[in-house]
Amino acid sequence: MSIRDVEALYCSVDTFWQEFEPWWKRELLATGACRRWRATRLHPSEIMTIAILFQQSGYRTFKAFYTEYVQVHLRAEFPHLLSYTRLIELLPRVLLPLAVYLQTQHGACTGISFIDSTALAVCHNARIHQHRVFRVDARRGKTSVGWFYGFKLHLVVNDRGELLAFCLTPGNTDDRQPVPRLARRLFGRLFGDKGYLSAALAEQLFLTQGLRLIQAAQKYA
Repeated sequence: MSIRDVEALYCSVDTFWQEFEPWWKRELLATGACRRWRATRLHPSEIMTIAILFQQSGYRTFKAFYTEYVQVHLRAEFPHLLSYTRLIELLPRVLLPLAVYLQTQHGACTGISFIDSTALAVCHNARIHQHRVFRVDARRGKTSVGWFYGFKLHLVVNDRGELLAFCLTPGNTDDRQPVPRLARRLFGRLFGDKGYLSAALAEQLFLTQGLRLIQAAQKYA
């Protein structure tokens, strides 16, 4: 990613933050959930930008990305960088704004869409019985490469690679279950792999919104 791309991403995130922060503060006050947050050297827009950059970086771990790339190559763009430990402490503050920002970045349906899911394991299978953080919500699931314990991320993109819809479900959720909700704004054709084979689902989508579900087992005509 070039420096220009980094700057463009930051401008997009910061524009969103300027509009989101006042609304968020009002909501917190209205619900009585407001709490005092001490200001930090690194602005929330910068923290959010770094978190998004990691997802686009190709690094396997956030620690390596931050210590080997951000702190080495992006000091001019982020002059008030914090230690890795301090940044990790601050990340939970921006999780909700990040989720809302992602919702503002959806692309437009072009008539050709693709749906798929991926496993998000929360721990190694050998430590399932010791895991506590997501014990209430995580479940055992199975993919083509084996069993896992955690969640499934379901994604819909268009033929330009732009995000159209997404949701997170327990790991044991059938891939077909969230399709009607994810596809409610789509038209044209929706392509999925054999995990979406279902005559009933295909009929439902076609009758309710004229959307044709094309599965891997079919011949694409």
